[in-house]
Amino acid sequence: MTLVKPFGPVSTTVQKAQATLDELWSRTNVETRAYTGNIVALTTREHLRRVEEALTGLEGRYAGRQIIGLMDGKDDLKVHASLVPQGHGLYVERLVLDANEAQLQGAVLPLLRSATVNHVWWGSDARPTGVLLKELTEVADQLIVDSLSLDIPPGRHYALADLSWSRSANWREALAQIFDTPEAARQLRHVREMTVRHAGRNDLPARLFAGFVGDALKWRNLNHVEFRAGKCSREGGDLCGIELTGEGVRFALTAQEGEMVRVEAVFSGCDRVTEVHVPSMTLADGLGRVMAHPERGEVFEHAWKLAKASLDR
Repeated sequence: MTLVKPFGPVSTTVQKAQATLDELWSRTNVETRAYTGNIVALTTREHLRRVEEALTGLEGRYAGRQIIGLMDGKDDLKVHASLVPQGHGLYVERLVLDANEAQLQGAVLPLLRSATVNHVWWGSDARPTGVLLKELTEVADQLIVDSLSLDIPPGRHYALADLSWSRSANWREALAQIFDTPEAARQLRHVREMTVRHAGRNDLPARLFAGFVGDALKWRNLNHVEFRAGKCSREGGDLCGIELTGEGVRFALTAQEGEMVRVEAVFSGCDRVTEVHVPSMTLADGLGRVMAHPERGEVFEHAWKLAKASLDR
């Protein structure tokens, strides 16, 4: 197996970034370059490593140029250019801008390759305070965020992709399978309460998932939903379990070791326990999923409205 080495990082400037990348390409044996789009990831040093790992996990499928803007720089704007190997002898271009929000304004736009799709990912827990995100959304084809964290509603001119929503896709599918039979589906009208357990401290992904369930149950709000931090081996942003209860009914999904989930369905004439495979979705998996299949449906919009209202009460 041939190991492909990275080229760079090399210090450069915004004005000389393209020339620096061209010089790095000249050191490779690659004759063609993949122009598959731009992704701009705005983050901080605290999250830089996970952002870089997630972008590497994309393997260049959706964005051949990656621009990482560090928003907590203390000194003058610094630009570092590199070619990151992706396997099969392929590379993606990566430009890391060490700056602050004010310095990044006007610095990112000249680095975008023209005539390609622009993905903008807000990869920080902090809310945007300046005009940087607004500036980039003007040229974005897709905005990737945890929309509840930033209070960005669906329905804008760009495709809004929510990482929490994407990463709960396997849980939504597993829950829907419980009610595949007519007998189980008829019990939905008896469900009155819901408990959602989440991995990590952040309960926003759990609220968005609860919004999906609440909308399916025709609930007007999430007042009868309890959110708890769960104990499971899944990483933050994932779920640990969900329980739906009512008079004479109980449905539950509970994460087990690995990627198995215990499924319980209890109602009149039924007391069933099974296990299903619910794969964990890493940050890179979720990022790739939303870039490949943007979701703009009414189901997401309704779930978002219920989840947002639950935060405001």
